[in-house]
Amino acid sequence: MKKKSYAHGVSSHSLLGETIGENLRNTVNRFSERDALISVHQNYKVTYTEFWQQAETVARSLLAIQVQKGDRVAIWSPNRFEWVLVQYATARIGAIMVNINPAYRTSELAYVLGQSGSSVLISALSFKGNDYRSMIEEARSLCENLREIIYLDKDWDGFLDRADLVSIGKLNEIE
Repeated sequence: MKKKSYAHGVSSHSLLGETIGENLRNTVNRFSERDALISVHQNYKVTYTEFWQQAETVARSLLAIQVQKGDRVAIWSPNRFEWVLVQYATARIGAIMVNINPAYRTSELAYVLGQSGSSVLISALSFKGNDYRSMIEEARSLCENLREIIYLDKDWDGFLDRADLVSIGKLNEIE
């Protein structure tokens, strides 16, 4: 029988024995109407309850595009609220989020996507004058596992609409 490992450094506080999703659910239960996430530059502000619901929608959308436990979902974007939603959604379904430095050049992008085996890339269209879209197209031929690209400023709403294809019950079966 396998035993789970547990170790922590010198501290009076032990590690939490819960998943990221369980931790968020417990926080929602305790602080449902408190602010959970604010992005001033995007004019975005949600409570924990709203954040939970939006993260569920992203998780169901990922399932709808056939992302499964252990799959890599890359995100290439500067700070924005969608980034945090993807982080919690991937954790919820057991996928692995690959965070790509927004300052990367095309060769670095290709390396990370190829090395990580990412099958989905969620990306901004541009950042600091860099045309991410053209850089992705150039790098794509070197990334054999990459099958889906979602641009936050172009495809996000359509991506979220795919959540309707997966029930909450199906999502809850994964936990």
